[in-house]
Parts: sequence; structure tokens; C-alpha cells
Amino acid sequence: MFSRSMYTLGAQPSSIRELFEFGRQRAKELGAEKVFDFSLGNPSIPAPALVAEAITQVLAKESPIAIHGYTSAVGSDACRDAIAENLNSRYRTKYKKDNLFITCGAAPALGAAFRALAADDGRSEFVVIAPFFPEYRVFIGASGGKPVIVPADTKRFQIDFAALEASINENTAAVLINSPNNPSGVVYTEETIKTLANLLKKKSDELGRPIFLISDEPYRELAYGGVNVPFVPNYYNNTIVCYSFSKSLSLPGERIGYVLVPDSVEDSRTIFTAIAGASRSMGHVCAPSLMQHVITACINLVPDVTVYERNANLLYEALTSYGYNCAKPDGAFYLFFEAPCGISGKEFSDYAKERHNVLVVPGDGFGCPNWLRLSYCVDTERVKNALPLLKQTIDELKKK
Repeated sequence: MFSRSMYTLGAQPSSIRELFEFGRQRAKELGAEKVFDFSLGNPSIPAPALVAEAITQVLAKESPIAIHGYTSAVGSDACRDAIAENLNSRYRTKYKKDNLFITCGAAPALGAAFRALAADDGRSEFVVIAPFFPEYRVFIGASGGKPVIVPADTKRFQIDFAALEASINENTAAVLINSPNNPSGVVYTEETIKTLANLLKKKSDELGRPIFLISDEPYRELAYGGVNVPFVPNYYNNTIVCYSFSKSLSLPGERIGYVLVPDSVEDSRTIFTAIAGASRSMGHVCAPSLMQHVITACINLVPDVTVYERNANLLYEALTSYGYNCAKPDGAFYLFFEAPCGISGKEFSDYAKERHNVLVVPGDGFGCPNWLRLSYCVDTERVKNALPLLKQTIDELKKK
């Protein structure tokens, strides 16, 4: 006996991972310089030097038991205090350590938030705005909830508020947003966040209970060009933040993040306790102790996004000049572009892969089947070398 649903999930291919593995194999066959892999969102800038220094200092000064032993399930006091102080200094908030639950990255944070908010009757719905990270469907399904997809605003990649309002009903538990966005790289403007907050307040009043807003923010620190990333809890009281240090400190493999439940959230202590219970149900004991020490020491570091910004500008200017329709990235490290010549994203991805060894992810899983994601967290020289191939690809497709 076994779980067929879990087997199906395990056997289900990921287009991102499939392209990544294809790229690894092709690199062995042809040489890495001949394969242009833009599939995986793996930070390409090294972790700041202070991170290594913090690890060295912690290992030298702390006892092995303190470094490698359990912390409280919610996280160490020192780590949560440091995060609260950092947020308070940046966003004029008044958070305390008790508002924070330290997790093994943003994925468990999201999983816990969905499980905490999903009612036991199995009817809870979570509204997801396209384009979106494909694993949201998995996390919501595992919580017992149902994802409800709002189609993308492919003109500005903000929010189609008419479609969003139509998707909210008596079963809506929460709306999920992600800004800077994976896969589009677009940041929701302050106007968008204010409009969203007003809509959710109105719908909450109509339903006689809060509709929660889950803000998934692993790319919050990766914005450029002077673009402001609004801090969502300052606009909507019932906001729960899920955060990861994977991208801001280039530590995706170390798995460290948090859930923030502000006091402004209705029944905040009940929600926080439910998140703790949900984490427990998923096997959470505590986040890595060593990384909690590191975050405590490095909480005020600001990432250098120069390479990402340079790559973004280079790609956007070149691809639009070739005739591609692109969303202009404000942050993260993704460029989202429409498949040209009336073909699907999958068709374009297959063509670019087979003809030119250029690997870009089709947008089906992101909720935009005619679009593609190009992850530009690579060295700039690789971007420059890929540009002629991307031009050649669209020129060839135009002739078909």
C-alpha cells in the first residue's frame, strides 16, 4: 500500500528541473561554453564575505552544543530579535520576536501558512495571481486547500482587479502575492498594493471575517533601478509574510527563512499558534541552529545586485530590439517574454533547446502558457554570448 497522490506528485516532471538536467548532460557532451542554461533560479553572486566570517566566528566562539544543538521550535530569541529590529528600523514597525517563526526557508513558511489557514472541512480556497511559482499549487494542495488562479495582466504584470474580485467568495481563506515576482521580475507598485488592500478590506467586510493576504517575499531585497518594493503589512493589517534569506544572502542551500505574523492580524496569536502546529505536522523541529547564528550576525547586510541589474538591462534592451515582447524586470533575476510568431511557450522552449542549446522555461507551470522565463542569475559574458542565438531563434521562427 502507498499513497497514489504522493506517487503522482513524485513522478510528475518539473520543466525547470528537466531543462536543468538536460543542460548538465549537454554540457558534458559539448562543453559548458556551448550550452546556455537559463533554467534554474540559483543565485550566481557569492554570499557576502561577512557570511563566511560570521560562520568562522561562531564556530570559534560558541560551544559545539550551542552551535549544533536544538533551538526552540520557533527559533532562537537572538535571531528573532535581530530580524524584528531590522524590520522595525526599515519599515517603522513595532515587531517583537514573538511575531516571528523561523523556518527552513520560504517553502516551509508558505506550507505552514496554507495549512494554518485552511479550514478542516476541506473547502478553503487560496487565490493565486498569475504568473506564479509553480510549487504554490503543490503547497496549497498539501494543505487540503484549493488553488484558484487569477489570469495574468500581461500588459503590465500588475493585478487584474476585476478578475481578482470575481474569484473571491465565501470559501476564500487568503490571497497570495509574490513581489518582486517569480517569473516576471516585476514589482507590484504602491498603487497596486493600496488597491489590493482596499479590495480585501471591502470583501472581508462583506463576508464578515478577514481574508488574509500571504506575501511571499524571497526576492524582496533584489530590486533595482530605484524601484520601491512596498512593505505589504504597512498597507493591509491581515498580512502574513513568508520570507527567505536564500536570495538576499545567496544561501539557497542553507534553508533559512521565517513567517511574520504581525499583531495587526486578526486573532494573531491563534494564527501564529496554528502556523506552529502546521510546521510541527510537517516534521519541523527547528531551523538550522548554525544558520540562525549567521542570520543574527548578518541581518543588516544589503545584497549587491549590480550583476543582476546589468544582465536584466542587457537582455531587455536586446530582446525588445529583436522583436520579443518582454515584461520589464524591476527585480529578482528573471526575464519573462512572450513566445513570438504565434507559437506556445513549450514550442519555443523545445526549438531553442534543440537548435541552439538555449534553455528557457515554458510558462505553462507559471500560469502563462504563451510566455517563457529566462533566469539571468549567470555571469554577464554568458548572457552576451547567448544574445546572437536568441536573435537567430526569432529570425528563424519568422521565416517559418
